[in-house]
Amino acid sequence: MSQYTPMIQQYLRVKANYQDAFLFFRLGDFYEMFFDDALKASQELEITLTSREGGTEERIPMCGVPYHAAAGYIEVLIQKGYKVAICEQTEDPKQAKGVVRREVVQLITPGTVMEGKGLLEKENNYISSFTMFDEVTFGIAYTDLSTGESKATILTGTHEVLLNELSTIGMKEVVVDSNLDSELKKKITDRMNVIISIEENIENDNEFNNIITRLSNEKLKTTAFRLLHYLKKTQKRSLDHLQAFSEYEINQYMKLDYYSKRNLELTESIRGKGSKGTLLWLLDETVTAMGGRMLKQWIDRPLINETQIVRRLDLVETTLHHYFERQELRELLKGVYDLERLSGRVAFGNANARDFIQLKKSLMQIPAIVSLVKQLNQSEAQRLVDQLDPCEDLTELLEKSIIDHPPLTIKEGGIIKDGFHKELDTYKDASRNGKQWIAELEKEEKQKTGIKSLKVGYNRVFGYYIEVTRANVHLLEEGRYERKQTLANAERFITPELKEKEALILLAEEKCIDLEYALFMEIRETVKTYIPRIQQAAKIISELDVYQSFATVSETRHYVKPIFNNKRQIHITNGRHPVVEKVMGSQEYVPNDCLMDSEREMLLITGPNMSGKSTFMRQIALTAIMAQIGCFVPAEKADIPIFDQVFTRIGAADDLISGQSTFMVEMLEAKNAIANATKNSLILFDEIGRGTSTYDGMALAQAIIEYIHDRIGAKTLFSTHYHELTVLEEMLVQLKNIHVSAVEQQGKLVFLHKVKPGPADKSYGIHVAELANLPKELIARATEILRELENEQSRDTKNVDNREHVNEQLALFAEPTKSKYSDHERKILDELRQLNIMDMNPMQAMNSLYEIQKKLK
Repeated sequence: MSQYTPMIQQYLRVKANYQDAFLFFRLGDFYEMFFDDALKASQELEITLTSREGGTEERIPMCGVPYHAAAGYIEVLIQKGYKVAICEQTEDPKQAKGVVRREVVQLITPGTVMEGKGLLEKENNYISSFTMFDEVTFGIAYTDLSTGESKATILTGTHEVLLNELSTIGMKEVVVDSNLDSELKKKITDRMNVIISIEENIENDNEFNNIITRLSNEKLKTTAFRLLHYLKKTQKRSLDHLQAFSEYEINQYMKLDYYSKRNLELTESIRGKGSKGTLLWLLDETVTAMGGRMLKQWIDRPLINETQIVRRLDLVETTLHHYFERQELRELLKGVYDLERLSGRVAFGNANARDFIQLKKSLMQIPAIVSLVKQLNQSEAQRLVDQLDPCEDLTELLEKSIIDHPPLTIKEGGIIKDGFHKELDTYKDASRNGKQWIAELEKEEKQKTGIKSLKVGYNRVFGYYIEVTRANVHLLEEGRYERKQTLANAERFITPELKEKEALILLAEEKCIDLEYALFMEIRETVKTYIPRIQQAAKIISELDVYQSFATVSETRHYVKPIFNNKRQIHITNGRHPVVEKVMGSQEYVPNDCLMDSEREMLLITGPNMSGKSTFMRQIALTAIMAQIGCFVPAEKADIPIFDQVFTRIGAADDLISGQSTFMVEMLEAKNAIANATKNSLILFDEIGRGTSTYDGMALAQAIIEYIHDRIGAKTLFSTHYHELTVLEEMLVQLKNIHVSAVEQQGKLVFLHKVKPGPADKSYGIHVAELANLPKELIARATEILRELENEQSRDTKNVDNREHVNEQLALFAEPTKSKYSDHERKILDELRQLNIMDMNPMQAMNSLYEIQKKLK
């Protein structure tokens, strides 16, 4: 250390405590970075890398950003997953003896962002902590620092249970102890876009008593303390807005694992990773940011308690049937700002006068909202608004104190209304009268001197002055004016009267600004005391917003109120896939019925590619989820059970990050469903087994079907291209065949998208390739090859029982048989036979056929 200058030594001492963060080190009007921070930041922020002397022969790498523009640069780093430590000067440089004292005032991380573009208004920004108490017991606590919402739960199970809950929370940062298992840490970072932070302190702290008061479990308190100590250490300011942790159990909600949420595209699309094309995108007609966040939370956690579900549905029904009241409610909600995040800014000390105007305007909407909702004449709606507190005394305070259009800054005055504070009014009057005197002085001096261009001006260095152009200086009365400053084309003067008045004006302005700032800080402290009441109002307004959103979507898209039964029956009449229907727009969507009862526990779905098998399966799951979050559903009638879990295996995608093939992903998702499903679950399996060879795939598909049918009994929709499996209807009493129909018209394939009883008669794979506009020559050759293969299979399988054929495995070392083909041709035929055409896209099929044709030639 001794080789460096005192300032660099100070930097290194501070940096030693923030090795995992960029250190923004305040030097005058800039935040500077040095050494490795400078090298990396110059690349990430695309700013100039320079250097400076630091006491050693080699110059030290350095880069910096202006302090007034730092927020934008910090935001870029946070969005890229970095942390930023803000190190400020904590003493006046003029009074410092030696190096100015500096210390870190805040550590900004992805999980502790309070403002900026990275904080999406309709998404929570959670930071979570978890503690492993043994191999199967985990405590989880999480909070959104920007809104104050805090929750905690105990989990029992494997790492997969923990990972699934963490992905459901969707946090940006996770806080753990340093002994976290490295394999688990890798799983977390591989699956979720989060950073991992370390906090060892789990001790009780009286400062947190109000936040942990509702936690009865000591394990949860331990986990919550870890998170709270981390927030206290990094934010170094009030956490008064954090709400008391609410304890929940994951069994209170429908379980949707990571794979199912991804496959069903509930809140994030598979391709674009955005919200467009998701259930959230479809249902989001919320007006407030708070309502948007609550809607996402409801979709992530559908209910399983029928009473709670019906309560929501009844409120949606009431709102739907009161069109004019609903439209008026939407207009009122447009005047409500984000009360939760406003509360967070107040507690954090970030709130400015404009935030208070937004708060006032929001609170002023509440009485009208209460009156309007009472007109609905519905008991649950009445119960909700009875808890809606307009905080009238706070509204009155803000109305009296803050001007309607205040400046952004709180340190330059111009915030407080006249009449709010007597002493402040006195200073304001002195300042205004002084400025009037200045205006009068300018007028008088022009008359006395006859100089029309004479003016009285002001700057911070010289104060008030009289400015006269050089050409007119000779017109001034000698002895009365004192020269103050010489410019290129003018002279500036002062007079004794001007100097005396200047002192009075500047003193009044200075006093005015200081007093306004002090009064604003007092008002902010008063607003802090209202935070719990504001947060309670925010929750109720959010809920009302979600109900009107559901009602608006349900009316626009002609959804119906679902009915629930305890007989485990699914009876959906003319059901639709809600998202596909919206995307299709003016095109007519083909609706389909779904009937499942004690005699139809499983549906085996066949039909050509693109016919709509996956869409049909997804719409059943989405109908169940929409019903259980309290929304109307896309059907003419929906009488369904309440599902405890939904499992899906839809689509084929390699998990390249973890090095898993399509088939391995298939098997892992199938295993998850088989291991955890109950008879009250819903399982959707789309073409299980297609990721391996034909006979392997068929054997596994049949075994899975039999296992679910015989051992689990869950409602299951199973689509397949293995037509041989349709014989299972004769052997499994609760399995029924259905198919999505298509017809040939003049040699062309036409999809009807209609689900009908019984198996499909053929696959139509080559017809689908023809629809993809593959070359006609290629299609003709594929048809010829298919005919040859079907003839050969017909000969080989003659008089062989169908079920034995399903379970048959190709021998690895089969005896060679005599054939009309040459050895070379037989090899090519074997290669062709092993191709799984149904698992190929058109381009892959064309490439494969081209290679075979080339070998034959």
